[in-house]
Amino acid sequence: MDFKTVMQELEALGKERTKKIYLSNGAHEPLFGVATGAMKPIAKKIRINQHLADELYSTGNYDAMYFAGIIADPKAMTETDFDRWMDAAYFYMLSDYVVAVTLSESDIAQDVADKWIASGQELRMSAGWSCYCWLLGNRIDNEFSESKISNMLDLVKNKIHDSPERTKSAMNNFLYTVGTSYLPHHEKAVETAKAVGTVEVKRDKKKSSILNAYESIQKEIDKGRLGFKRKHVRC
Repeated sequence: MDFKTVMQELEALGKERTKKIYLSNGAHEPLFGVATGAMKPIAKKIRINQHLADELYSTGNYDAMYFAGIIADPKAMTETDFDRWMDAAYFYMLSDYVVAVTLSESDIAQDVADKWIASGQELRMSAGWSCYCWLLGNRIDNEFSESKISNMLDLVKNKIHDSPERTKSAMNNFLYTVGTSYLPHHEKAVETAKAVGTVEVKRDKKKSSILNAYESIQKEIDKGRLGFKRKHVRC
């Protein structure tokens, strides 16, 4: 399938109701409003195609950008490629659920995520923390440095309440993910989450989100899901 055909198929799958939901979460035109599940049949026909993924991502169309993440070849992408994708990620559904997810399946994930976390830029920081969430929830524990994850927990404890809104949300999710999926620091994550307490994330034209990683971790413990790892990151 070529670029034109994919764009036509995505447009045909668009729903006004879905489009309104995406717009209310921060997406802007152009977009069609395609439910992510509806993209799977097209993705099965294409499988992996990095050239087409880059073409689609560069359109600025939210649905095309999301679909680009599904068919991208993360191991073929360089740090420059990921930075270029990140530059175009204008809201969290792209930074955290497209770029960070794609990065998490690459061999350079931690190196790039570390730079983004240190960048001081809200969505880059959010994507960096989110990438670690995807990594920790999928890869085996010994792929990570225990001292590094420990230092990251300390950083969350000291900085989360003063961080930008989307970064706060991703940092809180990192706390939850370490507490649930990374057994070497489960106890430290629980203690850190307890110390952090409730995190308020303010949202444009919507009520604030109230997050509590400690309570979320406890729910997973109650369900017997400690050490949970997902088989796949991308859909």
